[in-house]
Parts: sequence; structure tokens; C-alpha cells
Amino acid sequence: MATGDDSELAELRRRRLRQLQDMQASEAANAQMYAAQEAEMARRDQERSEILRRILTPEARERLARIRLAKPDVAGAVEQQLIALAASGRIQRAIDDVTLKALLERIAPEKREIRITRR
Repeated sequence: MATGDDSELAELRRRRLRQLQDMQASEAANAQMYAAQEAEMARRDQERSEILRRILTPEARERLARIRLAKPDVAGAVEQQLIALAASGRIQRAIDDVTLKALLERIAPEKREIRITRR
């Protein structure tokens, strides 16, 4: 009976070893896929910043960077619109700070006025 127990134990060990190897292979595949996704995102960000660098003047890029710190969603919307305009060929010259301000006024939500009345 000892040899039967030993063979069962050996079979259990082989199964467990196979499970661990499968888990490691799966984790390695997931890590590789994650790394590929990160590289793709980095490439897209690089392309996006390159396009913005070409179509914005330094002052406009600086303003957009400050807006990104305060309101990332507004900055993202402006960037998307600028990239779409550049892709369609509707931008003839570099966008300066004044033009960017006008674009921001159209995109940014209206400011709420807060009034405090004392009694």
C-alpha cells in the first residue's frame, strides 16, 4: 500500500507543478500584454504631444499646460479639438495664445456667479 500512496502523491505533485507552471505562463502573458499596452499608450501620448507642439505657439502650449493642471477635462477637450482640426487640415498657421483663449471660451463651461447677501 505504500507504493500506491507514493504513486498518488507523485501524481498530485505532478498536477500541482503543472498548475503552477500554467499560472506562471499566464502571468507572464498578462505582464507582456500589459507592457505592450503601456508602450502603445506612451506612443500615442508622444504623437499627441508632437502634434500639439507643431500647431501651438510656446505661449499657447504654456497656457494649455496650466489649464491641464487646473481642469484636465477641459484641457483634454481642447486638445482633442485641436488635433481634429489639424488632422482635417483646417489649421493653416500656428495657434497663438489669443486664438487659444477664444477656443477655451467656447469650450469651457460657463462660470457660475456666486452672490452673497448679508442681512
